[in-house]
Amino acid sequence: MVIIHYGSSSSSSSFSSHPWKYHVFLSFRGEDTRNNFTGHLCSALRQNGITTFMDDQLRRGEEISTALLQAIEQSRISIIVFSRNYASSKWCLDELVKILECKNSNQRLVRPVFYKVDPSDIRNHRGSFGKALANHECRFKDNPVKVQKWKDALSEAAHLLGWHLLDEHCSESSVIHEIVKEISEQVINSTFMDVAKYPVGIKPRVHKIHKLLGVEGRDVHMVGIWGVGGIGKTTIARAVYNSIAHKFDGSCFLEKVRENSMGAKGFVKLQKKLLCEILKGTNLKVANEARGITMIKEMLQYKSVLLVLDDVNDIDQLNNLAGDCSWFVKGSKIIITTRDRQLLTSHGVNLIYEVQKFDHHEALELFSWNAFKRNGPLDGFAELIERAIHYAQGLPLVFTTSTKVLPISYEGLDDTVKEIFLDIACFFKGECIDHVTQALEACRRKPAKDGINVLIDKALINTSMGRIWMHDLLEELGRDIVHKELPNDPGERSRLWFHEDVYHVLTANTGTTKVIGIKVELLKDSDVICLSETTFSSMRNLKLFIYRAGRYSGAIDSLPNSLRPMPEYPLQFLPSNLIQRELAVINMPRSHITVLGDGYKHLTSINLRDCQYLTKVSDLSGSPNLRRLDLDFCRSLVEVHSSVGFLNELEYLSLLDC
Repeated sequence: MVIIHYGSSSSSSSFSSHPWKYHVFLSFRGEDTRNNFTGHLCSALRQNGITTFMDDQLRRGEEISTALLQAIEQSRISIIVFSRNYASSKWCLDELVKILECKNSNQRLVRPVFYKVDPSDIRNHRGSFGKALANHECRFKDNPVKVQKWKDALSEAAHLLGWHLLDEHCSESSVIHEIVKEISEQVINSTFMDVAKYPVGIKPRVHKIHKLLGVEGRDVHMVGIWGVGGIGKTTIARAVYNSIAHKFDGSCFLEKVRENSMGAKGFVKLQKKLLCEILKGTNLKVANEARGITMIKEMLQYKSVLLVLDDVNDIDQLNNLAGDCSWFVKGSKIIITTRDRQLLTSHGVNLIYEVQKFDHHEALELFSWNAFKRNGPLDGFAELIERAIHYAQGLPLVFTTSTKVLPISYEGLDDTVKEIFLDIACFFKGECIDHVTQALEACRRKPAKDGINVLIDKALINTSMGRIWMHDLLEELGRDIVHKELPNDPGERSRLWFHEDVYHVLTANTGTTKVIGIKVELLKDSDVICLSETTFSSMRNLKLFIYRAGRYSGAIDSLPNSLRPMPEYPLQFLPSNLIQRELAVINMPRSHITVLGDGYKHLTSINLRDCQYLTKVSDLSGSPNLRRLDLDFCRSLVEVHSSVGFLNELEYLSLLDC
């Protein structure tokens, strides 16, 4: 069973894309180590490109400064240099409490340095630490809660893994070198990823995924992040990766798996990168895909890993990189981002997070940051902003970059599903899903439901209240694909929906065999389409004719044999040539037809609801397979042939309000 989780709609910009202003915050007692160990450590870190906060100001007053508290919050790592007089400083103890609060939010690393002090003295409040705490108890006897927080913080920090300089025989330079190397290689360079310039709405979505992953649990979890292109799957995956990578023995973020897996050695290169990043090696050799799978299973069996597979679109990618939870040791977590929900379920991924579109507040904030470099709009831009938000329809990509990623979703479809996507984009957005399915199947003589489900699974369309919908950008993409078939000659395009193109092709008789669908929806009642006997003669492959609004003059002798009549059919008769072909469905509610003739031997369904001009239903004995006949609200109907009562397959007959 697939569990679908919907993202929170609340907005938050506190989860920074580059969440850290500083890589390292140094907490130390100035009089003990400012001009020796801590000063040297700070210089070494900065020389190696590690942004380090070291308070250079003499501390005065009772309260720790707001700037220091902010620096702690904005630092990826805090290094606490415990020295003899550390606990005598109220400021140091307040820093320590704040540092551990940030650590416990699962987004910070804390490493202590025990500079010529015994960790057990800190844990048990002995020696200089016990004396300092006793002094604080006397000084703050009216605030015992504060002192207890300091005690608890000292005990907690002293249990953390860190570096030791217990006596004068320890080389300070060697320890500093070790610290810089570990911070550089294992923490900063290997795990942190840039997320987003303006991280609006990321935090609540990240928290949802944290819950699915069960980060603190020992189970191996595969979690899918699913959604349409441009909705922020990769951005969220990066933010999750940054927030928890330090909890694992090894981590790897494989970006653009779809793109990078192409080519003869695509999978091998990805397998090698996965192993090298997690094992911190560079000389690994992967001979082939099968060997790569074996190496992943064998070499990672003793390491808890965080693995992100970004932009996956094929089951072979998963089979070669994360074939099963059994490949990984307990506690490992695998995150997969994809536009294809079915891909996740077929791989046995039973935890799926569906990325929700931005709500209005989030969209407004992100637009404001990109347009005005502030978290709210400027005066006088309200109308512009509302248009932009309506256009974006919740996709953050629209505000931040081009929509070049959207065609990728289309190109990955097979030919049949591509055709269904284009039909929906050009003709069927907002239409009843049952009617659309019926129409598509009548056109192509093959089931359409599977293709529609593929589009739903790939987040290219969605259904609501029994109707098919798609994002405006995807509708625009589909229509643009059709328009580019021949921009300057609409009669040479596969589908016509734009009123000016439709009017031109039908009145000037310029349609060709390329045209397979037409939707008539003229904007002006004064626009009259003048039909001739040969209007449709050149459009021999026309399959869909949809009439919404418009006026006609003239007459036609025939329609193409490929055509399937559609709702609101504008003419009064079905041309005689329709009788000879294998018509299975007539779905023509609200059409202008006056008489339904006979001879449709393959018919299974007739829908002529609300046909105000229909007066007669002729002999239907030639349609022995007819199962459904809907004539509701045909108020001009005066005659129904008696043969209707002898149709053995008829299951549904309705003549309401006739």
